[in-house]
Amino acid sequence: MNETMKEQTAEICKEENEVAWNQLTYEAWIHKFGTCEQAAAKIQKNPEKMLQVLLPKFGEVKGKKIANLMGSNGTKAVALALMGAQTTVMDFSEGNCRYALELAKEAGVSIRYVLENIVELPEEELTGDYDLVFAEIGILHYFTDLHPLFTTAYQLLKKDGIFVLRDFHPVSNKLITSRGTTAKIRKHKVTGDYFSTELVESEISYAKYMPDSETKKVYLRKWNLGEIITAMAEVGFHIESLDEEPNMSCEQYDKGIPKTFTIKATKR
Repeated sequence: MNETMKEQTAEICKEENEVAWNQLTYEAWIHKFGTCEQAAAKIQKNPEKMLQVLLPKFGEVKGKKIANLMGSNGTKAVALALMGAQTTVMDFSEGNCRYALELAKEAGVSIRYVLENIVELPEEELTGDYDLVFAEIGILHYFTDLHPLFTTAYQLLKKDGIFVLRDFHPVSNKLITSRGTTAKIRKHKVTGDYFSTELVESEISYAKYMPDSETKKVYLRKWNLGEIITAMAEVGFHIESLDEEPNMSCEQYDKGIPKTFTIKATKR
């Protein structure tokens, strides 16, 4: 496939993914989390719990200016606001925006929501004064080129600002297929190609919360760790740490297999 065809394919996939993420997302989050009032009450009880392994990477968040790239339904941003941070979500889904702003109102905090494609932010948003920028879980595979995403993060940050990226580990979502629901019958098989650069069709992540007939497919580019770290370094980030993590919810099912990873980097 020549470069022109690659660019055309990438643009088509981008458009399809945007359509999918603007379809019934508000309703999906209601199905998953309950009403915004119910979800806000849960977050208020323990906002730190919403941030899991991210919080140690963030450090003190009170008074910090923080951006959540593709921050979806705003649960992390609301938790951070409850902890005293000045939080902004940047995402292109109107349903996500609606849920996030209603969630913040019910939680008694204020968050800012920038309804834009994060790699097409207007110049006035690229302020270079954020203390912390983060993106997490199920983000990278929507990009056919990682450099624009990491460049956006770099431009948003002030000098010595922190970028934290947490996502699914490519061993688990690119290489291995796992079946079974208990430790005794859980089976793992190498079915993928760790070095494949092909786009794959998949169900959108909120599909299980909606009727099958009402959700669209998305197109994903699954990256390996070498590609991710190299792209971050190429835009100027200094890599501080890479943590590879087991299945946090049911480690006994996947003992010895990395399920997620977290990278902490700084703008020098």
